[in-house]
Amino acid sequence: MVRRVAVVGAGCSGLACIKICVDEGLEPVCFESSDDIGGMWNFRETPEPDRTSIYRSLVVNTSKEMMCFSDFPMPSDYPNFMHNSQLLQYFRLYAEHFDLLRYINFQTTVRSVLQRPDFSLSGQWEVVTINKNGQEERHIFDAILVCSGHYTHPTLPLSDFQGHETFSGRCLHSWEYKDANAFTGKRVVVVGTGNSGGDIAVEISRSAEKTFLSTRQGAWVLGRMSTNGVPLDIAVIKRINNVLFQLLPKTLVNWAAERALNNKYDHILYGLKPKHRHMERNLMINDDLPGRILQGAIVMKNNLEGFKDSRVVFEDGTVEKNIDAVVFCTGYIAKFPFLPSTLSEGPYEEVTLYKRAFPPSLQPPTLAVMGLFQVKGPLMPTVEMQARWAVKVFLGQSRLPTKEKMLDVIESERRRNMQSYPCPRQAVLQVDYIPYLDFMAGEVGVRPKLLRLFLRDPVLWAKVFFGPCTPYQYRLSGPGNWSGARQAIFTQWERVSQPFRTREIPDNTSKFGLCSPLMLTFTGTVIIVVLFSKGKIVTTLEAATEMLNKSTVFLRELWFSLPQNPDM
Repeated sequence: MVRRVAVVGAGCSGLACIKICVDEGLEPVCFESSDDIGGMWNFRETPEPDRTSIYRSLVVNTSKEMMCFSDFPMPSDYPNFMHNSQLLQYFRLYAEHFDLLRYINFQTTVRSVLQRPDFSLSGQWEVVTINKNGQEERHIFDAILVCSGHYTHPTLPLSDFQGHETFSGRCLHSWEYKDANAFTGKRVVVVGTGNSGGDIAVEISRSAEKTFLSTRQGAWVLGRMSTNGVPLDIAVIKRINNVLFQLLPKTLVNWAAERALNNKYDHILYGLKPKHRHMERNLMINDDLPGRILQGAIVMKNNLEGFKDSRVVFEDGTVEKNIDAVVFCTGYIAKFPFLPSTLSEGPYEEVTLYKRAFPPSLQPPTLAVMGLFQVKGPLMPTVEMQARWAVKVFLGQSRLPTKEKMLDVIESERRRNMQSYPCPRQAVLQVDYIPYLDFMAGEVGVRPKLLRLFLRDPVLWAKVFFGPCTPYQYRLSGPGNWSGARQAIFTQWERVSQPFRTREIPDNTSKFGLCSPLMLTFTGTVIIVVLFSKGKIVTTLEAATEMLNKSTVFLRELWFSLPQNPDM
């Protein structure tokens, strides 16, 4: 029987795992190699080998209501998009509230995690650690949760570029970058148009003589702000939108999204337009890049080809002279040197994981890897749900498919994702936010039951289905339910608006914004009928009308309870 669980790492994933283990009556023991919690969000002045590293100015790309843990809302006065130091403070509040620090062994490095000789029967592991005094210790655990992250081993592809040996400037990876002080008055090339590449190029451009942003594919760029100034993810990540994305042709969705972005700034004119469509790859989240291009502070360039002394050559044949530094924002390789090499059994030497959590070769399944995925949505609620699922599997309350079935699923998802992500290592990491959360929530028994909600609590149903898919939805019912989840959903817009209330302004706007309760009710009724008709064609609206007649209480309550935010 599983009792003792080793948690490797005390970042956001590790803290969630500790808390969930305690909730389920297990005994977590966390090993953290540094002297503090927070993982990658704990800024350090100097990068340390085998640890994550962030730059001083880093601000989160997901808003506080979307990214918080499901039973611990962020403080109302926190800005919607926080500086890394505020997110770290939230982790401290979370750890203090749930008394998690007592389970953490700081300055203790995990050296190896090996299966015991009787693993096939016991599922147990031997964990070797080294403490701050250099002493080696051995421990026996019933299960392992790996929360060490995958941004610890940067990819610096210098050997791909001819002439790098004689380049007179400095080459560095974004892992080493802390701030722009060293680049004042310099001519700098930034390679890569992921989120880090955009952030670093913008920051350097404010003090450098000239900044060039080199891209292989281009990128669709959008800011953190949506219509009326609300956070973008709150406006977009909704169940209703997820249904529409599945029903509408992808070509139409791509056209509409690209048209909206190009209306803000023409991606062709700005040199940003990628080769892929909007929905096919990850987007760049950046509020300032288009403005810096407009001002001439950043110049877009094609992919880097090579070096010639102090010059940098690009694939289109253009050359930029007197380059002082090149910053490579070229990603990371996921490595877990303490795990058995047999777990890295994929065809491309990646860690093979079923549903991005479980190695299919392990039987019994007593080890799970947290956070090794890429998602168009917030990380923390996804990792938290991974942990809830993993613990249920450890306890035998959720069953995994056979090894053959898991491998088939892994390969099927890889092939599907490679239509958008040609690199197999990238393809295997991709998950869709709401479907992935709902799948794991179904395994745990906490997936929101929309039809039941519609009939029993239609006001809450409207907020769950039409409003942002905030993490509280997964605490409404089932194992680990939280009595405050419903209230957290009803007050989420209050916490969104609270940081803006720094000045009193008369509000004469309509309470109901852009949508009417009647339209919400009728639209929701029709959608529910369609979704739960089990494939039967609904030829009339009789069923919808019948359900609508039962919703008079909903109409009355919703009319007086809708928030003033026009998004809901």
